[in-house]
Amino acid sequence: MSRSSPGVARMAAILNFIADHPRQSFALTDLVRALKLSRATCHALLTGLVDVGYLYRTSDKTYVLGPALAAIGRTAAEHFSPLQVAQPEMRKLADDFDLVCGAYFLEGDTIHLRERAASASHVGYPVPLGTRMPLRWVQATSFFARSPREADAAQVRINPSPSAEQLEQLYAGMAFVRKNGFIALTRRPESVAGEAISPSGLEDPPVVPRTDLDDDGVYPLMAIMAPIYDARDRVSISLVLAGFNGATTGAEIRTAGKALAEACTRISRFLIGDPETA
Repeated sequence: MSRSSPGVARMAAILNFIADHPRQSFALTDLVRALKLSRATCHALLTGLVDVGYLYRTSDKTYVLGPALAAIGRTAAEHFSPLQVAQPEMRKLADDFDLVCGAYFLEGDTIHLRERAASASHVGYPVPLGTRMPLRWVQATSFFARSPREADAAQVRINPSPSAEQLEQLYAGMAFVRKNGFIALTRRPESVAGEAISPSGLEDPPVVPRTDLDDDGVYPLMAIMAPIYDARDRVSISLVLAGFNGATTGAEIRTAGKALAEACTRISRFLIGDPETA
């Protein structure tokens, strides 16, 4: 595991502390006491941060965030997109498993396919980029995994309303996602082979969430879905692996699901601001 420089960590601690108190300015002694740094070390770091414009030293010898840091913040805010981090993860998943990986954004009661990576054998995948479709109870297993109340509210708006059996599957699927980080979607027994997984009409997708995976079992797998969490612990993006050839063992599903969940965890850490330690 790589180790960061102590000097960088101390510099970040100063910036984070001042950023956490935007209406205040701090003297050298304040920062030494709050951050438990030596006076000499803290003074040297403050001098360097002032020199590059990340901090500003006021006339009363206190420190506030500087103009260069503000400019960086504006640039980051204007160009920030989770897809910057999601795209390489999606590409690796698609290539490693010879599949299609899509990023579906939740926009109100609609899910929107905003990015996709396909392996060479799936270049002509039938769901076009930019597809929008109504949120259905099946996808809610991922989008509302940690938000049962939001799941309840969404079911009221969904047309047609889920049946009692579907609601039971929904909440079992949400629990599975909370425990495992992903949910496998297998073909409904009554669905027709070749039926699309992402309809644009009001009909339900021809899949059900599978929560009883046995490693030696074989399942008619259509997709694996996993949530990406933001700083509010809410899901506005889910990654979906699709393009499976149908019969897939439980062990194979768990392998792909674990890789997908780990990728979503790394993206979530980026959104939350919690750097990966691996």
